[in-house]
Amino acid sequence: MGVGVSPVLAEREPGGNVSSTLINGLFVFMLAAFIGFEVIRRVSPLLHTPLMSLTNALDAIAVVGAIVMVGEHKSTLSFVFGVLAVIAATSNIVGGFLITDRMLKMFKSSRPTKP
Repeated sequence: MGVGVSPVLAEREPGGNVSSTLINGLFVFMLAAFIGFEVIRRVSPLLHTPLMSLTNALDAIAVVGAIVMVGEHKSTLSFVFGVLAVIAATSNIVGGFLITDRMLKMFKSSRPTKP
C-alpha cells in the first residue's frame, strides 16, 4: 500500500474487484442520503425550527467524529477528508444556529410591552 492511499481503496479482492467494505460503505451512504432527503421533504413548515436544532446536534456529533478521524492520521487521504469534514460540519452548525436565531426572531412580538 502506497503512502496516502486509503486502506479501504487499496483493498482489492484477488479477482481485481474492489472490496465489499467500500461497496457496503457507499450503499449505506446512498441509503442515508435518500432517507434523509425523504424525511426532510415531508416536514411541515411549523416544525422547521425544531428540526434545525436537531440537525445542529447531529452535526456536532459529525464534528467530533471528524476530529477523531483527523487525530488518528492513518493516511493522508483520511486526514484530508477529516479536515474537510470538520470544516463542512462546523460551517453547517454555525449556519444552522444563525438561521434558527433568525426564525425565532420572527415569532417575537414587535409591540412595546405595557408598564
